[in-house]
Amino acid sequence: MAASDVNFRTLDLNLLRVFDEVMAARNLTRAAASLAMTQPAVSNALRRLRDALGDELVVRAGYGVTPTPRAIALWPVVREALASLQASVAPAVFDPATSRQNFVLAMADATAAILVPPLVRHIEATAPGVSLRVLPLTTRDPRALLEAGEVDMAVGYFPAVVAAIGLQTMQSGTPDNFSHALLYSGEYVCVMRRGHPLVRDLNASPLTLDAYCEAHHLLVSFSGRPFGFIDEALAAINRTRRVVITVNQFFTAGRVVAGSDLLTVLPRHFLPSTGMQDELLVVELPFEVPPVRVDMVWHRRAQALAAQRWLREAISEVARSWSPITAAAVGQ
Repeated sequence: MAASDVNFRTLDLNLLRVFDEVMAARNLTRAAASLAMTQPAVSNALRRLRDALGDELVVRAGYGVTPTPRAIALWPVVREALASLQASVAPAVFDPATSRQNFVLAMADATAAILVPPLVRHIEATAPGVSLRVLPLTTRDPRALLEAGEVDMAVGYFPAVVAAIGLQTMQSGTPDNFSHALLYSGEYVCVMRRGHPLVRDLNASPLTLDAYCEAHHLLVSFSGRPFGFIDEALAAINRTRRVVITVNQFFTAGRVVAGSDLLTVLPRHFLPSTGMQDELLVVELPFEVPPVRVDMVWHRRAQALAAQRWLREAISEVARSWSPITAAAVGQ
């Protein structure tokens, strides 16, 4: 009998719950509080798991702990297995009318401006005890946030993530660790103040590629990286632009552009929610860019949970009611 078989057969599976909580909290004291255990008991459980697996798993670092590479590789498997077991053995009953569930969403301000107001109305009408916490997006790849359980759902424009999920499923024949569903589609447009010097030329002809590239620009970048998908589209046709300032919110971008001679690129459907339509001029971009595809992305361990399923259905419903473009079917 292999040593690995012996280890698994004698392994106390309760140790995996401790491991999961320590990995999520990165702190023994917080993990102990969540598990209703003492810190020495958590430390003892970790020691036993270390002995069984032959790895340190976590090492002390400052006020918390840092996982080893083995722990980082093991955690997603353990977390999904625990969630699947809970959903199968003791499925939680979710009654929106009486629930006090708190959901954490990550989305950009442009997305929140469109979806959050109707979502709040939907919650107040159907789930008055449910609460939401909306975090700003700081990345175009929210999978790490979902993996760590820091958010329940990410909503936004994630073209690389959506492509990676589809590729993984196609290549392996098994579902990816993440799922997604389209909420609505739109387009990006060039935005400038109505008194911009370029407006004189636009009265006679559309915005040219040369004029666009020669202007000064504002870039919306969640991560702060001074190079975005617009720059990638320009690079594909051997052109560049001069980015003067980078901000991380679409509303801030609109406010800055309204008071300067900078150009920016915003989702067309976002503009009515800014209150700045009278100050801003919308112009078609003089080159091809991908459409805005707004998806919700979630971890598959939440796929069967009743509360998470309700959240996906609620977001999809408000998106459909807001936009005639929407044709999203929610993964069940």
